[in-house]
Amino acid sequence: MTDATGFFGLTFLQLASFGLIIVMLALFMWDRWRYDLVAVVVLLAATLIGVVSADKAFSGFSNPVIVIIASVLVVSKAISSSGILDQLMKKVLKDVKSPSIQIGVLTACVTFLSAFVKNVGTLGIFMPIAIQVARRSNRSPSIYLMPLAFGSLIGGTITLTGTSPNLLISTVREGLGQKPFGLFDFAWVGFPLACLAVVFLAIGWRLLPRDRQGAPSADQKFDIEKYTTELRIKEDSPLVGKTVSDLEHLGDNVVLVRAITREGGHSYIPHRHWTLFAGDVVSIQADPASIKTLTDQGRLALVGAEELDRDEDERDDLGVVEAILGPESILIGHTPQSIQLRQHYDVNLLAVSRAGANRHTRLQNHRFAVGDVVALQGWQKELSGTLKELGCLPLVDRGLALGELRRGIIPLAVLAVAMVLISMHMVTVAVGFFGAAVLVVLWKQISLKEAYEAIDGPVIVMLAALLPVGHGLEDTGATKVMGQWIAEASTQLPGYGALALMIAVSMVLTPFLHHAAAVLVLGPVAAVVATTLGYNTDPFLMAVALGCACDFLTPIGHQNNLLVMGPGGYKFSDYWRLGLPLSIIVVAAGTFLIMTVWPLN
Repeated sequence: MTDATGFFGLTFLQLASFGLIIVMLALFMWDRWRYDLVAVVVLLAATLIGVVSADKAFSGFSNPVIVIIASVLVVSKAISSSGILDQLMKKVLKDVKSPSIQIGVLTACVTFLSAFVKNVGTLGIFMPIAIQVARRSNRSPSIYLMPLAFGSLIGGTITLTGTSPNLLISTVREGLGQKPFGLFDFAWVGFPLACLAVVFLAIGWRLLPRDRQGAPSADQKFDIEKYTTELRIKEDSPLVGKTVSDLEHLGDNVVLVRAITREGGHSYIPHRHWTLFAGDVVSIQADPASIKTLTDQGRLALVGAEELDRDEDERDDLGVVEAILGPESILIGHTPQSIQLRQHYDVNLLAVSRAGANRHTRLQNHRFAVGDVVALQGWQKELSGTLKELGCLPLVDRGLALGELRRGIIPLAVLAVAMVLISMHMVTVAVGFFGAAVLVVLWKQISLKEAYEAIDGPVIVMLAALLPVGHGLEDTGATKVMGQWIAEASTQLPGYGALALMIAVSMVLTPFLHHAAAVLVLGPVAAVVATTLGYNTDPFLMAVALGCACDFLTPIGHQNNLLVMGPGGYKFSDYWRLGLPLSIIVVAAGTFLIMTVWPLN
């Protein structure tokens, strides 16, 4: 039955393969089921029908691509959490007023960092910075965010690990009996194309609407008063010998010094010209982000942070939670000192906020009242139970990083070493990035909890499910048939026309079939097209990777486009305004670059 020909001279399994592609395309467009559920349903159907053999159905989970993507996400999270890039960009853009320069600098940073850090992670780092720049400049975030999203996509095309399509097309090449692509094989096309895209986006933002108002962030939806907290000036702090005014300036002048405690516990309300000394305890009022920035840049210590005792074999990761005191809270009327908060409940009070109140007292002497918002540090496994015991209601998790000491240069250094080892062929790509992910966790750049949260489970499951489906389409001959159809359509075209058509087809299919699924379907097809037309396969494989990575036409083809849709206030049609001319540039310039680096013959 499987060998018998049916309609149009196709076998049963080939017809079944095309049916699966159509069903998968329809389910992705329907958008009622999440993409990972669609992928596992398609894998199950393909296995039951016989398109994928039972012994290969779960081979995708052992594919090195899965390890690479998960490891890159962990390393990206560590770099994002370090705050080093945030600090750098604030300094670079501090006095820049021109929107074109602002967008150009931000987009360039996102673009080129996306070559080494997972592009969705890079976009996540720079989105808050871009929104802050927009607010300070009294401009809509809409003119900043879409260029950043597009830059992150095009930047991922520079290296093997920058984007999933590059990794997946490398597995397709390996399946054809050739060596997988190297780490920087994509750079000869991706880098000049990225430079061209950055220049266009720095100018082309004018095509975007300037009146869009993005959805409010979690902070804006629940706007609490600024926190009052205490910071100790350490011996190695750059603020030693500086003034109170210097400290407030380091906090972008949104930090207000309320009191200074020195000389055996005496508290003073300081003047702005007072000199700061090592050991001073400074009581400040600021939002959590400003507190974190100040502690990192000023090398200051949160008073009381991480002073919890626990036997080594019972030790858990420390976490910070925001909570509001309910009317039945046992804390009401007490101070942290009188109720012995740390000794009895194993939590530290890091900061407190009370509407309409400007506190000058020490945190340990703060008397709790109904409605106080507190930031508590404790052992993560016990925080939920402790909050119930204290009668506090947890607030939405804003990823508060108070009390966390991270040295931003370490994740970047680990990534750099991994890239060098991989480029020198001393380790494989999978081993290099897996080792980097292990090291950033061992060196406490992120916690184990954060590492697991960074790994995008749905994406991992989708890729692992679709990899054997892609191989099944190739084994049944379905991809060969599709390749022959496209080759017949390209017979009257010159070589560069066939290559441009492959990029365009990939771009058009990606919004409806997810970029990973599109690569796994079109990669083998591209190889057949090249062979049928008498060309080398590599240029056509590169064309598929480039086209599937560059979805600029819709918000649904790549998660980065969707990520900026709400904050930018974009409509579906807005993506065409900037995306269509950029797509034309990519097709034209990409075709020329691919033919130059990877000759057709």
